[in-house]
Amino acid sequence: MTTDKIASIRARVQGLLEERGDRQPLHDTDSLFFSGRLDSLAATHLMMLLEETFGIDLAAADFDVTRLDSLAEIEAFVSETQA
Repeated sequence: MTTDKIASIRARVQGLLEERGDRQPLHDTDSLFFSGRLDSLAATHLMMLLEETFGIDLAAADFDVTRLDSLAEIEAFVSETQA
């Protein structure tokens, strides 16, 4: 995965957080969903972003939102599905 794509994911997730008034720092291992920082609507936006940006068919990729709870998990998921 390219640095540009990783930066794109980070920027979009940060944008989703900011839309919800969350301006806390975002670290690679910070929980996004289990912590309550993002909700199911944000999960839908994130899934669409991954499908559009990386061409991932989440229906065919054994998708589970728990695999997207941090930036590090998102990066691992994308790398795994593109391998």
